[in-house]
Amino acid sequence: MTRSSRSRRLTAGLAAAGLALTALGATTANAVPAADRATVAAPGPLMNYVVNSKASPGHVRKVEKAVEAAGGTVLQAYSQLGVVVAQSTNPDFKSAVRAGKYGREVQSVGATRTAAVSEGPAASGLKSLGEAEAAPVPDPREVDQWDMVQIKADLAHAVTDGSRRVLVGINDSGVDDAHPDLAPNFSAADSVSCVDNGVPDRSEGAWRPTTSSHGTHVAGTVAAARNGVGIVGVAPGVRIASVKVVNDDGFIYPEYAICGFVWAAERHMDITNHSYFIDPYMFWCKDNGDQGAVQEAVRRAVDYATGRGVLSVAAAGNANYDLANKTTDTSSPNDTTPVTRTIDNDCLDMPTELPGVVTVASTTRTGVRSGFSNFGLDKIDVAAPGSSILSTLPGGGYGNMSGTSMASPHVAGVAALMKSTHPWWGPRQLESALRTQADDTACPTAPVDTRCTGTTDNNAFYGEGLADSLDAVHR
Repeated sequence: MTRSSRSRRLTAGLAAAGLALTALGATTANAVPAADRATVAAPGPLMNYVVNSKASPGHVRKVEKAVEAAGGTVLQAYSQLGVVVAQSTNPDFKSAVRAGKYGREVQSVGATRTAAVSEGPAASGLKSLGEAEAAPVPDPREVDQWDMVQIKADLAHAVTDGSRRVLVGINDSGVDDAHPDLAPNFSAADSVSCVDNGVPDRSEGAWRPTTSSHGTHVAGTVAAARNGVGIVGVAPGVRIASVKVVNDDGFIYPEYAICGFVWAAERHMDITNHSYFIDPYMFWCKDNGDQGAVQEAVRRAVDYATGRGVLSVAAAGNANYDLANKTTDTSSPNDTTPVTRTIDNDCLDMPTELPGVVTVASTTRTGVRSGFSNFGLDKIDVAAPGSSILSTLPGGGYGNMSGTSMASPHVAGVAALMKSTHPWWGPRQLESALRTQADDTACPTAPVDTRCTGTTDNNAFYGEGLADSLDAVHR
């Protein structure tokens, strides 16, 4: 909590107690706006109260405002418990705290003692032991992050940067854990490499990148720290772990991906990001041979992770392909000699088309679909920025990359904020909320693109719409 935040809260409490405001150099500018004030009675005995709400930073923040509006001072805020300890001389405080603008956030309120507070009014050192945030301080290159503005992450950060309880797995080509924007949030204990035949390698640094900057870039979008350096991620307060599933030749074979899903489940990760498709087939067909067996094995791995509380978020793919109307595949297998083959909708782009996986399409700076992004009615869940995204690179650098690979981590970050403010939610609740809270985005009309079938509420290009960080922390 900042010094100015403490002063505002203390000012409200001292004013209710009839004490001089000039003692702290306070002015009437610090007072609660008239529109937000509840009716405050003439001063009575100084009392302390507990005010209970839902256990999330967003809900607790609103209760703190309700306390101030009722003529109280916040002494402690425990967002992990949903408890605010308050002090007031308003004899009607219990009813007033329920009556104001944010009164609906209050579940219960009670005095902590029957006698007046013997310690006298709290004067200084007020603090929060939970996760209600101070006003965020921009990092140097945050002004270049148009993508954060598009999904309202900048507004969400005024509520919370996310919780340290939340762990996001970056299932990718490895993460540079020494990068100054990633090191503060990196969990080496939860990191692993799966690229040795799908056998988990927990040796020191096995999770780091060797030939690719992809995973480090993805990691920065999810959770680059708010630390006065470089950029800020969608959820700069959560933890990340590297789950390396891309080998030095750039392949993600099924055994690597399966290892990654199971590892995330066993390490109790909350969200994982998958900015890849499983090689060597762009589409794995449900046949009686190799492809059918692999499709089933990967499906089981995803189901296992989901059952253990992991939400999987994945890139839709960069082939400008209609996933709802599959006809041919000319790029598979990509580890030997590709052949043109006829496919149908039983052939799946994995993991993004598997049940329980959130499929993310890409948008440009102007909010339209990126030309490379795959699409498909009832295939795309939500959309997010993916064209020319600034993020972290190995060796402490920064750079721009494009792809649905860049869109997906934005949604993983939104899900991490959502999990931070709704810690009791499981994968299916998070998935549902991501869709229902997304901002409806209509099909293009100038010119009309006939491939964008569906409605404004749900269409082939944007799914349920553009991911919304602000709604994620308020609901």
